[in-house]
Amino acid sequence: MDTIYLHHPIEANTLKKRPIVLALGYFDGVHIGHKKVIETACRQAAKLGVEAAVMTFHPHPKEVLRKEAHPMPYLTPLPLKEKKIAELGVDTLYVVNFTKEFASLTPQQFVDDYIISLDAVHVVAGFDFTYGSLGKGTMETLVFHSRNKFDQTTVSKVEQGDIKISSTKIRELIEEGSVEKIPAYLGEPYYVLGKVVDGDKRGRTIGFPTANVAAIDRMKIPKTGVYAVRFQVKGNWYNGVCNIGYKPTFNQEKKEPTIEVNIFDFNQEIYGEQAVVVFERRIRAEKKFNEINELISQINKDKEEAIEYFAEKSC
Repeated sequence: MDTIYLHHPIEANTLKKRPIVLALGYFDGVHIGHKKVIETACRQAAKLGVEAAVMTFHPHPKEVLRKEAHPMPYLTPLPLKEKKIAELGVDTLYVVNFTKEFASLTPQQFVDDYIISLDAVHVVAGFDFTYGSLGKGTMETLVFHSRNKFDQTTVSKVEQGDIKISSTKIRELIEEGSVEKIPAYLGEPYYVLGKVVDGDKRGRTIGFPTANVAAIDRMKIPKTGVYAVRFQVKGNWYNGVCNIGYKPTFNQEKKEPTIEVNIFDFNQEIYGEQAVVVFERRIRAEKKFNEINELISQINKDKEEAIEYFAEKSC
């Protein structure tokens, strides 16, 4: 898959001029609903004998338009989003630099510059996709703005039970710590990519050495607490227990939450290595202990619960 970065105004030499079916959306998470949009575009492209393309936007529009107090966390940072979209069989990914200037385009200007100029012969997007200044363009107005240059397919709402599958819903589940519910919406367990970094090494002094993982690219971190996790490092997978939090037993004041993984049956040097932490199940909330022995006893219980969980899962 080719990835092409577009900046407004578009320079013609950045485009691949050939007929395409174009899927439109922000696609944070590339969840089940997003996949339906992209897979619909791929099927239509195969039917028409043209290439399949996806257009996404970066950074998140909220960062540009709403001046969020804190940087927007991502379900899928751009490199991960690119990887997931490529796995769906897309030929070209267009990443549009989302700026105030771009956001101020009228709906017709957006269609002219970012759909028609890309030689799109068919456009696919979700029923709630909007475009142009203030989101005034919708899938209903796209017929008018197309200038009869392309056809379109609107993908209807995709639901889990009676709940719409959306990035917003997945974010809510992450914030609640309800990670076991996420696969029904995302299509897979939620995971965080990161790098193993130096910690305070306190875990090894109480018999539970941990890998401190610094998440990459502002990935969204689950609610504080203890989780049963799968952990990948150096291409191998392991089971473990992860604590996300502020370590209140040792720290008096809150700083940034840390991700610490106690990996089962593991004794390797992995500082500086890339890692993946897959959140399977939340075991309990984080809490402060009055003495170290209480903490050690609880960690043993957490480990046993995680081992039991993985044993049941493998049956």
